[in-house]
Amino acid sequence: MIDPVRAPVLTEAGRAGSRFPAVTRYALAALGGLAAALSLPPWGWWPLSFVGVALLEVGLGPTPHRRARFGAGFTFGFVWLVIGTAWMWQLTAPGYVVANAVFGLYHGVAALAAPAGRWRLVGRPLAHTLVEALRLSFPFGGVPLATFGIAQAGGPFLTLARVGGVILITWFVFQVGIAAGAAGGAAAGSWRTADPVHDRWRAVPVPSLAAVALTLVVFVVSLVAPRGHGTGTFVDVAAVQGGGEQGTSAEEVPSRLVTERHLEATASIEPDDELDLVLWPENVVDVADFATSEAFVAVADQAARLGVPIALGVTEDIADRPDRFTNAQIVVTPAGDIVSRYDKVRRVPFGEYVPLRGLLEALGAPVDQIGRDALAGTDVAVLDIPLARGEPLRVAVVISWEVFFGGRVREGVKAGGGFVINPTNGASYTGTIVQTQQVASSRLRAVETGRWVVQAAPTGFSAFVSPGGDVIDRTAVSERAIIRHEVEVRSGRTWYVALGDWPFIVVLLAAFGAVRALSWRDRSRPSGSSALDHHGDRAVVHE
Repeated sequence: MIDPVRAPVLTEAGRAGSRFPAVTRYALAALGGLAAALSLPPWGWWPLSFVGVALLEVGLGPTPHRRARFGAGFTFGFVWLVIGTAWMWQLTAPGYVVANAVFGLYHGVAALAAPAGRWRLVGRPLAHTLVEALRLSFPFGGVPLATFGIAQAGGPFLTLARVGGVILITWFVFQVGIAAGAAGGAAAGSWRTADPVHDRWRAVPVPSLAAVALTLVVFVVSLVAPRGHGTGTFVDVAAVQGGGEQGTSAEEVPSRLVTERHLEATASIEPDDELDLVLWPENVVDVADFATSEAFVAVADQAARLGVPIALGVTEDIADRPDRFTNAQIVVTPAGDIVSRYDKVRRVPFGEYVPLRGLLEALGAPVDQIGRDALAGTDVAVLDIPLARGEPLRVAVVISWEVFFGGRVREGVKAGGGFVINPTNGASYTGTIVQTQQVASSRLRAVETGRWVVQAAPTGFSAFVSPGGDVIDRTAVSERAIIRHEVEVRSGRTWYVALGDWPFIVVLLAAFGAVRALSWRDRSRPSGSSALDHHGDRAVVHE
């Protein structure tokens, strides 16, 4: 027998499952995805992250059908990421389409898995954050670009990174955005119940209000959380950007020319007793064996002239593995010695190696465009650099793509890195999506670890980033430039360095399980129980 109090709600929900027809729902989800994309660099309108999530919530509403939930979640995720990762087209056009369809699928599943009704306002942020955590690591090691962490690097909520990194920022954005969407829909009176005057604001029930209060507490805590501390030791670093045309491949620009540009730029630096270190970008030297090459002699001559070590990116062949190469950052001293080396661990899928090469080749994919795979390194992410002044220096090092992974920088800092260097090479990408998102990631890593980050690229962007996330002396694209700054060696651990990502993932999983259980309990209550007592918005009929 139908409860007469609930009859109007059941009738409306039974007809449509929500207040919008499908085309409107998907249009709102697509607009939400567009807003999320525009919150990212290079556009960088960070408040749009919250607007995008709010639009997704408005489109979904309290009680959509399963198909509606999945479709809206997929549309939101696909539009967001197909714009935010447009750079991927230049690596692999088919992979770009497939990858973003998979990422859209993640968010479709998240919207489907989250409960409807009052618990959606807590469950949806948890579900979407969990699938973003999955995207950071799967497939092929993850694609951690176009995240809300990167979007918020330009806003006031970057401080959350020192507590819980990208995952905490992501949950914060989803929780605030979904609560805002719920409040906006309630204020507009579009979520009708039997008594719209008294029940309108019950569309934002106590669980959501408690979750929003928690976001405020977490933000306040992040303002006073440990951020590392200075040691009083400063290192004068010169980052070299050789210049050259953006959007060119290694086949179009000989590696010898790239090396010469950086040698010429370095030759413009006058010897200075205050200078401590020269940093070159990623793979600006490409030789069979660096230690026996002419490039090594030329670099050693510059190190001797300046009286400081040079840390440079080198791509080398592997003598007994003609199908592989290495991508390393190497330290050359003024005495002409190679004293430290780090080989890149996180390789770019379809850029530095081809996942599932045999299968893709059998299917006719053009895998020959990447003829050799990079060999992944195994060392801890640090370099040890002897200085002319003071004690030897240990720095954390992440090469290019690795800066998008908080765990790589965290490893180097835990191993004693006093600041972070990020030699990179985005010369092959047209536009500035990758380059600007990389600067934003350097800001994230700086705040996460409480360390300076020095980024050096052959054609841009090169920059210094302070432990507070401020960008200093960023270069322009394609210019030849030497940027120089005193970087303080820091110690101490932020909470993110101490904890990493997994504790937050476990908490999110546990909270999501609890929310699902509470939602199921509400649905299982006897029909005589008051819907207003247990549901807030009362229309929980389509799980």
